[in-house]
Formats: sequence, C-alpha cells, structure tokens
Amino acid sequence: MDEIESLRDLDVAVASGAPLSGLRLQDLDLTRHEDRLLARTDLDGVVVLGGRLSPELDEHLRLHGALVFPTDPHAPVNPYRSSLYQPHELYAGLTKYGYEQTPDARAHSWSHEADLHRDVFVTLLRAIHDDSVSDALTEFVGDAPVVGVMGGHALMRDSEAYAGAARLGHQLASAGLVVATGGGPGAMEAANLGALCPSDAVVSEALGRLAGIPTFRPSIANWARLALDVYDDIVRIPLPDTAVRSIGIPTWFYGHEPPNVFCNGIAKYFSNAIREDGLLARSTAGLVVLHGAAGTVQEIFQSITPLYYADAARTLAPLVLVGVDHWSREVPVWNAIEALGRERGMGRVVHLVDTIDEAAELVLSSRA
Repeated sequence: MDEIESLRDLDVAVASGAPLSGLRLQDLDLTRHEDRLLARTDLDGVVVLGGRLSPELDEHLRLHGALVFPTDPHAPVNPYRSSLYQPHELYAGLTKYGYEQTPDARAHSWSHEADLHRDVFVTLLRAIHDDSVSDALTEFVGDAPVVGVMGGHALMRDSEAYAGAARLGHQLASAGLVVATGGGPGAMEAANLGALCPSDAVVSEALGRLAGIPTFRPSIANWARLALDVYDDIVRIPLPDTAVRSIGIPTWFYGHEPPNVFCNGIAKYFSNAIREDGLLARSTAGLVVLHGAAGTVQEIFQSITPLYYADAARTLAPLVLVGVDHWSREVPVWNAIEALGRERGMGRVVHLVDTIDEAAELVLSSRA
C-alpha cells in the first residue's frame, strides 16, 4: 500500500498503468484528476483521506470499493494534513483578530468542548490528525540524530537560565544534532531558539529582543507577535545547508502552553500521551532535562523506563539532568534515578550536572 501525499505522485501512479487498488490518497485536491479517476474501476481498497472531490467522484470511488473519509467543516485544523505545522500557520490571524481566533487557540477549544469531547466522529478525526502528524514528523526528521531538551514552561525570556537553554540548543544543533523540545514556552522555547540560530551573535541579538516581553502572561498575542518578528529575521539569514535544526512537539492537551515559533517544523498533537511517547522515542542522541515541575518529572520517568529495561548489549543514549540542587533537593528525583540505575546499564548513562556546558559535552562525547 502506497501513501500518495502530492499531486505529482498521483500523476505518476495514474500514468504507470499499475492498479490503483490499495493506494492511500492523503489531503489531495482531486478536481483536476477527476476525469482520469472516473475512468478507472481498479479502486478496491483505495482510501481517500480528506482533500477535495466532487460528489460524482465520491460516489464513483465508493461504488468501486474505495473508502472516502470526510472532514468536519467545523474543525479548525486539517485532520488529514501531510506536513508539519509552520509557525505562521498556527498563529494565522494573530495581528488582525487576536490569539483567540488563531487556528492554535481554536484547535484547543475544539479539543476541549464538552459536547464534542466524546463525539465519535470528532474523536476519530483527532486520532487521524495525530497519526498524520506522526507520519509527517518521521518524514521531516528522516535519519538525523535527535537530542531532546526538556524543561518547564515558566522560564522567563529575560533570565540567565533562559539564555543558558538557548546556548545549549545552539551548541547541540551546531554539532549536527536536531534539537527537539516539547514545543512550548520557557526552557523549550529557549532551546528551540538557540538551535534555529545560525551563530552565537544571532542568539545574543534574539535574546536581547525577546527580553522585552519576558512571558506569555498576560498576553499570548504580544508574546507570540514579538517571537514571530524575531523568527522571520532569523530564517532570512542564509545557512550553508537546509538541514533541520529545531523541532517543536507540543500538545493542545495543555491550554496554558501556546507553541513557540522557533522551529523548522511543529508537530502539534491532540493526545499528550502520543506526543510524549513520540518525543522521547525520537530522542536517539540523548535527552537533556533542564529545570521543570510535574510535566518534566513525568517525562524523566517515562524516559527512564526503556533505559531500565534495555538489553545489556544495547548502546544507550545519555540522560542528563541539569541542576544539582533542583533535582536533588527542590524536586528530589535524582535519588530514585540513581537507585534504579545501580547494577543496570542505565547507571552508566544517567548524569546529574550543574551547567549546560557539562550537559552538552556529555551528549556530544557519547557520539564520538
């Protein structure tokens, strides 16, 4: 079964003369291919996910064994999308109508509306959306090594800790790693920002500008507008290659976390469980955990489980917690991690350090 996500690929499939049976047509405008598709009867098992097609083509496809999945005209995002979100896409209409009317805010409301919360069709669309995003994320990142950077959303843009997280992201991305975060504000935004920037000088300039609006409270709109201006200036700077450097993987599960914009692509999910599992599973080059609270603690222990049960012969990526006092006293999880790692392979790859430079060195040296 082949997934067709572009009209060019559909042209190739139709012209090849091979049976169309079993194809998956995802989010395509089929109006220009209508005559050719109406002439075909080898359509058994074809699955049409969203897109545009006439009632006549819809009926023809169904009569010949195809499955046509409709969308919901009230859905604020396309459930059948075949690509990651881009920053301006999620914040479309921000300047003119305010944050509440952006696709991001409307998607959050749609996912939490009581009348729709258990609606079977809406539930199906949200599940298809998340699966489509996972597929797009896999294609977008490819075989590139990914390092996850976790941390809390409350970190202020004008703080030294925020600047440190940005420097960490820049160090890791400059060494050839894709920096993936939970895609929210605070430490996540800082790491994505640093990764996206092509030089230390650009990082410093961006930090100075962003400090003018240090938090998304009380105004997400002001926080996001400034970030989009900074983002636009960063991406205008030519890079020596087109490699992916920065990925955000946020969720609409948390209403208090608008997505940060400093990403080459944004994989935003309705399901937080799928989002977290995907983020951690993709962090093949290691995981760095900055200061955080409950959500970050959950991610720490979720990442520990596969390390704990890993086969003894398997090479494990490092898990580095930054902040000795924070993780041993304020949020004392380190003792549990250390205890679980004894006499396990995981014990050799879990680390507690005090600086981002130490964290970066541990991640980069593990790949040497």
